[in-house]
Amino acid sequence: MKKLSIIRFKPKPECFDEFLENFQAYSRDAVTADLSTNFLMIHGEEIYAIVIRDAEALQESASKGVEWLDAQRHLLQEYNEVDRHTLPVTGDLVEY
Repeated sequence: MKKLSIIRFKPKPECFDEFLENFQAYSRDAVTADLSTNFLMIHGEEIYAIVIRDAEALQESASKGVEWLDAQRHLLQEYNEVDRHTLPVTGDLVEY
């Protein structure tokens, strides 16, 4: 089963380009490392990461992503106290 994740980020305005560059570099490394399919989209003041990966790889991939994100949090605005720096959603990919 494939999983699709969409993760929203809202960089601080003065950090938008830096975060985007950092994310692009991280995404290139992640694609090479686990052969997932990654897309980055900009909409307004937000960056969306769209990732397709095998269900078995989800936990490990998500853990690595959180580890990377910990070093980037200073570049991001918080959405709220619960979600903090990301608005993620993951589900089963029905059609690929």
